[in-house]
Amino acid sequence: MRAFLLRTTRLLLYVALTLPLVPVQAVLVALGSPLAALLPRLYHRLCWRILGFRVEAKGRLSERTPTLFVCNHASYLDITVLGGLIKGSFIAKSEVASWPLFGLLARLQRTVFVERRAQRSAEQRDAVSRRLASGSDLILFPEGTSSDGNRVLPFKSALFGAAESLVGGAPVAVQPVSITYVRLNGIPMGRHLRPFFAWYGDMEMASHLWALLGLGTVTVSVEFHPVVTRANFASRKALAEHCRSLVAEGVASALSGRDVEAVSAPKPAPAPVLPPAPVTGLQA
Repeated sequence: MRAFLLRTTRLLLYVALTLPLVPVQAVLVALGSPLAALLPRLYHRLCWRILGFRVEAKGRLSERTPTLFVCNHASYLDITVLGGLIKGSFIAKSEVASWPLFGLLARLQRTVFVERRAQRSAEQRDAVSRRLASGSDLILFPEGTSSDGNRVLPFKSALFGAAESLVGGAPVAVQPVSITYVRLNGIPMGRHLRPFFAWYGDMEMASHLWALLGLGTVTVSVEFHPVVTRANFASRKALAEHCRSLVAEGVASALSGRDVEAVSAPKPAPAPVLPPAPVTGLQA
C-alpha cells in the first residue's frame, strides 16, 4: 500500500507539473524565444524532486557553444537527469517522436530525430551539423541503444562526423559525459537493483516506470570529462573511441564508489543558468 501511494502521488505530481507547461513551451518554441531552451532545464530539475533523484555532478561543464555532449545511455531517465544539467537538445532515434507524451515532450525540447541506418548516415550527420551551426548544444547517445547500466557499449562513430565542421571559424567542442545510477536510499544498489532504473532489451516501459515510481530516492552520478575537438584526433573513429574510454572509466569509478560524495536533495534552480565553475555535489 505504501508503494502504491508513492507511485500514485509521484504520477499525479508529474502530470500536474507537465500538462500546464506543455502549451507554454509550445508557444516559446513557436516564437523562437530563448526561454524555449531554458524552461526544459528547470522542468527537468523539478522532475528530480518528484521522482526522488539526488544528482551529484563532478567535472567542468563545457562553456563553449556549440558543444556536442556524448553520453552513455542506460535509461529513459537519462533524459531527465541530463536535461536538468545541460541547456541543450537531444539526438534521438526517430521512433521516439511517436511515443505517447514523451514524443511530444521530445519535440518541445527541439530534439533532433535520426534514423540509425547506414544508408542515411550522411543525411543524419548533416542534420546534426546544421543544428550545431545554429548555436544549439546537442546531447548524443552514441551507443545507439540503452545498456544495463553496468557497462558502456561501443560508441558508433557516424554522428561524430558532425563535429568535423567549423562554427564561426572554430571547431565544435565535444564533451564526454558519464551517467551512472549508483545508490538507492543511500545504499549502493549493485547489479541486482540497477535494472529497476536501467531500461534495456525487451523491457516494457509502462510496467518498468510503474515499478520505478514506487522506489525510494536514487542517487545518480554524472561526470563531465575534459572537452576535446575533432582536430585532436586522426579520425572520427579515434574520437569516438577516446570518448568511450573516458565515459567507461567514469562509469567504472562511480560503480566502485570511488567518487561518492555528500549530496543534498535537489531543489529548483533559482536561475536557469549553469555556473562556469566546476560542479561537484551539484544541487538543483
